[in-house]
Amino acid sequence: MMFLRVLLYKFTCGDAVVRQHLLATLLILGSLPLQAQVHRMVRADSVDRSYNLNPVVVTGSGHHQRLKSTATPVHVLAAQEIREQGITTFEEALQRMLPQVSMAPNSMGSQLRLNGLGNKYILVLVNGQKLTGDIANNTDLQRINMARVKRIEILDGAASSLYGSDAIAGVINIITDHPTPANGISVANATTVAAHGKLTESATLDVSTHGFGSYTSFTHDRADSYRNNDLEYVKGSDTETQPSQAPLFTGYRSSLLAQKFTYSPNTQLALNAGLDYSYKITDRPNTAPGGLPVGGTDYEMRYKGLRWSLGSVYKLTSRNSLQASFTVDRFRYGKEYDVETKTNAIGDYVQSKKQRTMEGELKAILGLTQASTTIIGADWRSDRLNATSGDISSQVYTLAAYAQHEMKLLSSLTATLGLRLTHHETFHEHLTPKATIMYSLGHVNLRATWSTGFRTPGLDELYYHYFSVNRGKPQISFGNRDLTPEKSHYLALNAEYRSDVIAVSLTGYVNHISDMVVKQNISVDDATRQMLLAEFPEMTSEQAGKMVSYARYQNSDKGDVKGVQLNASANLLPGFNLSANYAYTYARTKSADEWTVLERSIRHTATVAANYRYSWRRCRLNLNLNGRLQSKTCYPGYEDAPGYGRWNFNASLRLPLTPLTIEPSVGVDNLFNRVDRRIDSSLRKYALYSPGRMLVVGLKMKLY
Repeated sequence: MMFLRVLLYKFTCGDAVVRQHLLATLLILGSLPLQAQVHRMVRADSVDRSYNLNPVVVTGSGHHQRLKSTATPVHVLAAQEIREQGITTFEEALQRMLPQVSMAPNSMGSQLRLNGLGNKYILVLVNGQKLTGDIANNTDLQRINMARVKRIEILDGAASSLYGSDAIAGVINIITDHPTPANGISVANATTVAAHGKLTESATLDVSTHGFGSYTSFTHDRADSYRNNDLEYVKGSDTETQPSQAPLFTGYRSSLLAQKFTYSPNTQLALNAGLDYSYKITDRPNTAPGGLPVGGTDYEMRYKGLRWSLGSVYKLTSRNSLQASFTVDRFRYGKEYDVETKTNAIGDYVQSKKQRTMEGELKAILGLTQASTTIIGADWRSDRLNATSGDISSQVYTLAAYAQHEMKLLSSLTATLGLRLTHHETFHEHLTPKATIMYSLGHVNLRATWSTGFRTPGLDELYYHYFSVNRGKPQISFGNRDLTPEKSHYLALNAEYRSDVIAVSLTGYVNHISDMVVKQNISVDDATRQMLLAEFPEMTSEQAGKMVSYARYQNSDKGDVKGVQLNASANLLPGFNLSANYAYTYARTKSADEWTVLERSIRHTATVAANYRYSWRRCRLNLNLNGRLQSKTCYPGYEDAPGYGRWNFNASLRLPLTPLTIEPSVGVDNLFNRVDRRIDSSLRKYALYSPGRMLVVGLKMKLY
């Protein structure tokens, strides 16, 4: 009742956007009981829809099981749903389909937030292995090969008992797939174009014969820079404006080449080897002659990644297997000059940061009894960082052992206990336990989860010795070798109803984080200036005189996130599916004795999608309408970004012309042309980055 009262208050007293997304959510949820009886009318071509309501997942428990059977709630974005919405990038998939996720693009990558917490608290995995490569804690998400995505699994909250450091806000695990007919060859190509230079192209070549598989893919993604207002306020003025070309959205060109080999000599053994190479460069406006418009740059940011892996699975029996994997992930970025300067010629490259992660894992999944599953594993990892700008050349290793036991206590009661012991070269031993319990009665599941998380400070936070000059103003940051790991305690309660026709889930959670590592600004006096001049001989006395403060990493803050998530999906009529997701997030941080709302947190968000499929003979028409509605985005100390509602439409037609299948599509992004056209100022931040309504056209072809 209290939850309903809160919703009613927000509907009657909240802003227009809040009312819109609450009304959409309530209407959808209200229709579910009335539509439950339509399951008799669902046709055979909706079988895969039923599967999407109860897919096989691995992220929550560490082993494959049906979503309905896992004791830890997991959100799943299936490849079919992603295609139906006309989504071509990983960022779009998360933003459009998950209300608890938000994105803020910039030249340094995508500022990802999950349940109110930022990038460094989110562990991004590809098939269970960490994706390395960040720019100022912003993971380069364009290294993810969307052409191969089978599903994306999202686990909310602390998950360090299975996944180790960084899993405090949650885990995002991208599961890839390589579907090829036995002893066959398939070739596929997909192209999508839209305004502002947006282009996504992918091509795949798959070969499978006598247990051997070769899977090759190439993707290219690009977009132009743009801004929604050609003016910005002159610094220090609220009335005087000047022309600006500093992009709201930074353009880029990104390419990814991937190769994977698999070999299964028999039904027990499976081997695999993979190699991914990624390249990305920004496409920002150059510095303007004469200084106007402002906001141009002399260089582009260039990123390169190289990732290779080896893996094997040996099945002792149908419920007992041994798994081994080894991954090396290298990532580097720097500045590539496209304007001649006093010190650099066009084409010069200056490296800023180089990272390397090596990780090996051994894991046994054992069905010791008919009513239990036990996981035992060991993990070794080595991280290395070379940062020219931060004067770092360091590496650190981590050793970990973990165990998890899932058992049926009664026919309707399942419990899971997990524990991970991590030895960090710098921070020594750390224990992270986990406990879950699930009570099942027919289509109803009740779950309770308590888990812990930790994050060891990064090498940059420990050893940074950074100096740069931005528009004549020096910037200095120091690491801190006395930092301690950040820790979290997560508690969640979940109630779920899941059948072949309807799935409804309600989750409430709290996540407490302690010893948060933040950059603290320290005031500069005359004595401090002399110290800084001695630390950084390249800094001039004139530059030092302009310094007001410098930054140093400290353990100082506490974090507190409370939230409610409501998820519903239903096959309402033959070929028609409706889904709605709502997230209430209250995220705040405590520094000294003062609590403040976490930057870029959003109190209310909803995503809605309606999909209709009609099949005749072997052809299939697909129509999809989806929307994201959210309240204001909080920026403490700045002007909050207003809420918005953004809707998208996509239509596709699948035409099988044996042996070729073609699928043209057409869509409209941002149907109602929602655009934030406010003038830039030093106090203005943004949440909506769309340039407005755009026509999107695509074509997919596949040859068997």
